[in-house]
Amino acid sequence: MKKMTYRDAIRLGMTEEMRRDDDVIFLGEDIGLYGGAFGLSEGMLDEFGEARVMDTPITEAAIVGTAVGAAATGLRPVCEMMFMDFVTMGMDALVNQGAKMHYMFGGQAAVPMVLRLPAGSGSGAGAQHSQSLEAWLCHVPGLKVVTPSTPAQAKGLIKAAIRDNNPVCFIEHKMLYKMEGLVPVDDEFTIEIGKTFIERPGKDVTIVTYGTLLHKAIEAAEFLAEEGIEVEIINPVTLYPMDMKPIVESVIKTGRLIVAHEASKTGGVGGEIVARVVESEAFDYLNAPIIRLGGLDVPIPYNKELEAAVVPQRNDFVHGVYRLLNRE
Repeated sequence: MKKMTYRDAIRLGMTEEMRRDDDVIFLGEDIGLYGGAFGLSEGMLDEFGEARVMDTPITEAAIVGTAVGAAATGLRPVCEMMFMDFVTMGMDALVNQGAKMHYMFGGQAAVPMVLRLPAGSGSGAGAQHSQSLEAWLCHVPGLKVVTPSTPAQAKGLIKAAIRDNNPVCFIEHKMLYKMEGLVPVDDEFTIEIGKTFIERPGKDVTIVTYGTLLHKAIEAAEFLAEEGIEVEIINPVTLYPMDMKPIVESVIKTGRLIVAHEASKTGGVGGEIVARVVESEAFDYLNAPIIRLGGLDVPIPYNKELEAAVVPQRNDFVHGVYRLLNRE
């Protein structure tokens, strides 16, 4: 185990896979000489050269289209959108080609590509550089969608995503890049895509969340623990296909559920989680209405105070738990 940042953990995972497999290539805007918009790819050009670390023109449609074609013809491309918001420019190649090719060719074609998507608010980057669009991607059969919340998860999942034979959307929250944590340095450490993790055990209320909100939920749980309230926190690091079993089992135990994400509340992944809980055997164990916490249905503001006001914060979790326990 070694202490490192979330950003360095992703770089380490990518570097290990590029050393292991010459078919892994990396392409995106400013990823070479500049080292990436967030410094994630610093040093990779020096080690792997321009044939495998390729700076591209500013054209997301071409980046994703190139990755789909390269994957279909035997390579394992990792491509980076400088901001998740720009995936909108590459949606045709991703949704209509990459996600469908395996099915439309009767299983004879594979598209082993990774689309890295720096997402989320908190950096004051404005409405066009701060969105969380994971629900769009989860709606597309043929794509896998993962979103690590810790450095160890970041390394394990980027390696698993590169090795997967399907297109994987790898969502990394920008405000996690500098977060530090212990990371396994074993070259073969991976985290299986499709797993859901219990981050904190508890018996009174279940919180399901991911990304930066996971850490705000943990802060809230630690505060509530001082009052004798034990919150169970569950992190679905794979949003699609999602492992619902730990969530259902937790709701059966606690009888109360909060689902939270930074993305706009309307049409978010949280609504899908709630629907699946209601459709499961856990419904009969609910002792209170489910609470959904999500971003307001507005563009992310540039002003830092307004930016914080439109997405859930620690106190939203605290007050949500109080509501479910009739303590407000």
